[in-house]
Amino acid sequence: MYNRFKNDILVRDNCKENKLMENLIVYLIRHGKTEANEKHLYCGKSDISLNDNGISELRELKSRINYPNCKMIFSSGAKRANETINILYPAVEYKEISEFWEYDFGDFEMKSYDMLKDNKDYINWITDRNGQVSCPKGESKIQYRERIKKSFKKFIEKSFDDEIEAVCLVCHGGTIGTILEIFYDNNKSFYEHQPACGRGYKINIEKISKKDFKIIKIDNI
Repeated sequence: MYNRFKNDILVRDNCKENKLMENLIVYLIRHGKTEANEKHLYCGKSDISLNDNGISELRELKSRINYPNCKMIFSSGAKRANETINILYPAVEYKEISEFWEYDFGDFEMKSYDMLKDNKDYINWITDRNGQVSCPKGESKIQYRERIKKSFKKFIEKSFDDEIEAVCLVCHGGTIGTILEIFYDNNKSFYEHQPACGRGYKINIEKISKKDFKIIKIDNI
């Protein structure tokens, strides 16, 4: 219900005050650098912290980059993601969504290519073109992709339902790359979509229907 004037007479209209939210801004930020990043180790479910270089780089980036001033901040829940938020957004409350964790490399966690190159299970995994081979005690590429796809759809649908204008998700390179490969440009691999540590993207999303949306614009952070 809202009021309007017609011929200088105040009348009331039977209509909704709030229009349906049709656009949403999502900021995707990759966590700061860790020892695993520097040593090129597979690190997904391993819950490691930022290293000294990662902390210094984030502080330097913060001094020269206008990170989004966003009230709704989410984390994958990994230490490296939470610590990144604490540096970029000190004293700001955030919520954790564990479904956005990085790929689970299972027995390959915290190991390098050189350490694994003669491992038969590893060879089967890296040469698998269909994404059906799982890391021992970990995920397959299909499982990971479906987890991220389902979680991001749920995340966006809830953001629209809650009429949120902008959200920030601090997570992982693989997670961000997979989101963009699925929902934006599948001509690029998720590796090509991965931002550097501490960097990310501003994504403009348009609502098409109750359960459908599309990314209409993307900018670097």
